[in-house]
Amino acid sequence: MSLPTYGAMAVDYHRPMTGTGEAKASLARLLQNAEHVVPQEELAERLGRDRPLRVKLGVDPTARDITLGWAVPLRKLRAFQDEGHVAVLIMGDFTARIGDPSGKSETRPQLSREVVRANAEACVEQLLDILSEENLEIRFNSEWLDALNLADLLKLTSHGTVAQMLERDDFAKRYSERRPISIVEFMYPLMQGYDSVAIEADVEIGGTDQLFNLLVGRDLQRAYGQEPQVALTMPLLVGLDGLHKMSQSLNNYVGIRESPEEVFGKVMSVPDRLAGQYAALAAGLASDEIADIESASSGGGPDAGDAKRRVARAVVELYHGPEAAQRAEEAFDRQFREGGVPDEMPTAGLPGDAVDGDVAYLPRVLAELGLATSRSEARRLIAQGGVRVDGQVTTTEEIPLTALRGAVLQVGKRRFVRVAE
Repeated sequence: MSLPTYGAMAVDYHRPMTGTGEAKASLARLLQNAEHVVPQEELAERLGRDRPLRVKLGVDPTARDITLGWAVPLRKLRAFQDEGHVAVLIMGDFTARIGDPSGKSETRPQLSREVVRANAEACVEQLLDILSEENLEIRFNSEWLDALNLADLLKLTSHGTVAQMLERDDFAKRYSERRPISIVEFMYPLMQGYDSVAIEADVEIGGTDQLFNLLVGRDLQRAYGQEPQVALTMPLLVGLDGLHKMSQSLNNYVGIRESPEEVFGKVMSVPDRLAGQYAALAAGLASDEIADIESASSGGGPDAGDAKRRVARAVVELYHGPEAAQRAEEAFDRQFREGGVPDEMPTAGLPGDAVDGDVAYLPRVLAELGLATSRSEARRLIAQGGVRVDGQVTTTEEIPLTALRGAVLQVGKRRFVRVAE
């Protein structure tokens, strides 16, 4: 797959003039759910200008799926598009090879160019599920960062200080605990900020953990003779575990391209206390409905379940449509209320290295088919009674082939695979 590039020439810059009342309404829509706007008065002033703003969002393709967590700032970027502004999506194919240190307690392993490029290819098409192709630029920051020579890098680093970097909570904590911080990690905020210089951003969007980096971008634009961008951050969506932000590396995520049934079931599994957050950030429901969901979910029990059901339907509708949402809800009811299995599930053959004569080694089967992250996890699940073969709990690790061929393997409540005959 070749990666599309949407350059400035593809952007429709026409934007109708807005009066004072419309500008205020536009500002209110764009500020909805935002955590920080620095400085807010500048955003209000810029929205009144007679040209579209260039609104930047940087995405490092460190993984292949767009999650509901990634979708939060992406949908805010779409909101700016809907108001007539230009979305400038930066695919951080250069910065992803370094790794964003934001919120990290240790130095991240660097990714290869090949891995980053493959991830970028997988991401671009999904990004267009959310963004409009009108008023859109997709840029890869290797375009300008690869071109920097040593003199350029020295100039860039001259605009940052060690003291400034150590103001970041994550760096400060690691420094006080004498844990390593590589020099290249100090470079990351500078390079993200240089992206803003390169594309002349008016506004940059990011998660709350990106505020420091966004403010570095303001400083660099000022140093390079540009008008500093407005920094706008969005809250971080908590993952399915209810503890950490949604992350593919923590396997606590919902992908926007996952099946409607999987999306519905995953949203239903989040802790009750997160129903309001998912309603606001993942489903984009109206404020009055969000308030109702927060109230209903606060006490737990059936009311909380019904509130999450409303959120799950809305999330599936957003990415798959209302008919898919209805089918997903019906499948959920069959599976969880009636004890059935999904109508549709992947089919896979038995891995050859899991078969020995007339028996199969179940932990290897589960790991190879993606029903467990490893053989050790599979053994633990089997011992805990979390694995079923054709609906029957199994506690043995060796299964006759005749019992497995054509059988439905189930791990937990939502993971199913049918073994090929």
